[in-house]
Amino acid sequence: MLPRRILDGMTTPDGRELELSQRGDDFLIQIDRCDLMSSRCHGSEDAMARLVLEAGAARGRVRWLVGGLGMGFTLRACLDALDRCAPGSSVVVAEVFEAVVQWNQTLLGHLADQPLADPRSQVVVTDVFEYLASSSEAFDAILLDVDNGPEALTLESNHRIYASRGLLTLHEKLRNGGVLAVWSASRDRRFEKRLSQAGFAVDCRQVRARPGKGERHTIFLARARPGKR
Repeated sequence: MLPRRILDGMTTPDGRELELSQRGDDFLIQIDRCDLMSSRCHGSEDAMARLVLEAGAARGRVRWLVGGLGMGFTLRACLDALDRCAPGSSVVVAEVFEAVVQWNQTLLGHLADQPLADPRSQVVVTDVFEYLASSSEAFDAILLDVDNGPEALTLESNHRIYASRGLLTLHEKLRNGGVLAVWSASRDRRFEKRLSQAGFAVDCRQVRARPGKGERHTIFLARARPGKR
């Protein structure tokens, strides 16, 4: 087996160790040695943007928000999806760790064909929940890929995103008929219930980590019910 080489790392505000490493052609992002993302397995991130598009978040000129930059695969999939939307459509990415943005601008950019260089994309270095809470903007779609599921992993403060009050905030920040998508390593029926109680119509999809193979991941696909702006 090829040796794993640590390329860079940082300590999060919670005191956890976030590391970028490489083994052969594969890049890996870990937090306290727990895998967050591998460049070999991004089929479910690709599928999330496609599912959002199919769910109806492509009406005319749209504005999407992605929480979590990762290795850029979710952003790239969103940009590819926006090819089917009206001109002027765009996507903003809220990434809490500046180091992750820098990795995508240097070491990782080639993996997803340099999505940060696309003029339709904008990246802001901030917590996605704080960005939403302070913004007056409403979105056609919000895609969250900040943890390994609806529980805090990268930051303790992420608990608020998945709690009932946090889901009400997400619902408020979606336009009428807008779509929320949450990436998860597994299904969580309690989270599905909270989504429904927050005013979402929920559909859980199982998708492969790699095209046609690999473990199955869950995409919580939640549409804001009628009656919104």
